[in-house]
Amino acid sequence: MSKLILDHQQFEIDELFQFIASGDTLELGEKGRKAIIKCREYLDEKMEKTEGNIYGINTGFGSLYDQSISRADLAKLQVNLVRSHACGTGAEVSSAIVKTMLLFKAIGLHYGHSGVQLETVEQLIYFYNNDIIPVVYEQGSLGASGDLSPLAHIAMTLFGEGEVNYKGKKVDTAEVLASLDRSPVHLRSKEGLALLNGTQFMSAYLAHCVYEGKNILKQANLNAAMSLEAYDGRLNPFSVSVNKIRNQAGQIKTAAEISEILEGSEFVTQHKVHVQDPYSFRCVPQVHGASWDTLDHVEQVVTREINAVTDNPTIFPDEDLIVSAGNFHGQPLALALDFLAIALAELGNISERRIYKLMGGMRGLPAFLVAKPGLNSGFMIAQYTAASIVSQNKQLCTPASVDSIDSSNGQEDHVSMGANAATKLHRVVENVWQVLGIELMSAAQGLEFKGVEKTSKKLQGLHKEFRKSIPYINQDIYMSSHLRASKDFVKQNNKSFL
Repeated sequence: MSKLILDHQQFEIDELFQFIASGDTLELGEKGRKAIIKCREYLDEKMEKTEGNIYGINTGFGSLYDQSISRADLAKLQVNLVRSHACGTGAEVSSAIVKTMLLFKAIGLHYGHSGVQLETVEQLIYFYNNDIIPVVYEQGSLGASGDLSPLAHIAMTLFGEGEVNYKGKKVDTAEVLASLDRSPVHLRSKEGLALLNGTQFMSAYLAHCVYEGKNILKQANLNAAMSLEAYDGRLNPFSVSVNKIRNQAGQIKTAAEISEILEGSEFVTQHKVHVQDPYSFRCVPQVHGASWDTLDHVEQVVTREINAVTDNPTIFPDEDLIVSAGNFHGQPLALALDFLAIALAELGNISERRIYKLMGGMRGLPAFLVAKPGLNSGFMIAQYTAASIVSQNKQLCTPASVDSIDSSNGQEDHVSMGANAATKLHRVVENVWQVLGIELMSAAQGLEFKGVEKTSKKLQGLHKEFRKSIPYINQDIYMSSHLRASKDFVKQNNKSFL
């Protein structure tokens, strides 16, 4: 596609990430433009006629909801809100995540229920299209009144404050806007709250991890197939009949995919001395399949969220309603973030167990997958590294969503902690990629002891490509760089083998 037009349509994860990867431009469609203008005009007229308080528009925020603000100070109120809420700290969020936040915020606002100016949405789109990426920090959101702190760091750049990453440098936003002859936005009533309330920090992380998770699952199946070949495993557990009667969609899908990967292999048809394999091989359909089903569920949750209005209060011009509610609360995402972390960590968990089995000096493989074990330690400590990472993932999978800390003087008395779940999930994803890299390195080494030419064409192709980046280990060498290169390989190259 040459551009993505925001025009009240519903977006799918794959569609959005194909667009993001393309580097093409974002554009506001006519339906979106009209809806934004209509809502803003309605809000202005409503404020002219209203004598009482409307939360967040002519009142304070949080526990200050009962503090009335004069009409003369409504714009200042919004700017003060943004400045005071930009309290992020910790590590900087990656530009890829922040750019996705810009996209998701524009999508949410363009439906015309937030009361923002047209110029505000256009500024978000301008930043997206010109790679002006606000500096946002990982820590600071409770995932309750939306992702207040991270979104405040984005919001303040729209009116020329804060910092952005632009052309490889961190610079003052005002400097960038001046160099581009671009005017800052002048916030009007309700706009600061519309920009800060919302779940775009959580949803950007979750969307990225869902997208990565699909590729992780593909790689986990490739790894399991190659490890099965190196370990002289049996194909029976992947047969259609036995998986069909379990009636779990992910299990059936996993078994079919691995069977397809192994099509044409000599190993799976040769006589087996053993009648049964360990669970880490035999139960791949059940374990990988369960993670696949979880991923499908989580994708539905985040897809709904991307296509939603998540700020507060929300405005319904046709019904003459301004409703203060809780669409900013991150609970749906928090639970999904924790669930996906567990599901993906399990793929790393079972992968490490296959690595361990390949090291054991059984089924025709030398101990630690190296000639002359004893003189050489081979892959001994590579397995240690995988075990260490898997253990860390178990710690990271302690659910953030079961926690809640009272805030805003008791007004915000239940919070989702979804932002912490988001950053934990992101670490789990990176950890799983590394474990899968170590498994592929181990499986490729083991396969060479058995004869690469006897495996399936797909796995021969994978092995050949892998060897262009990571060598066969004949004797003990410096391993760390190869483990890291293996992680890079699985992240970048698995799509071409399925």
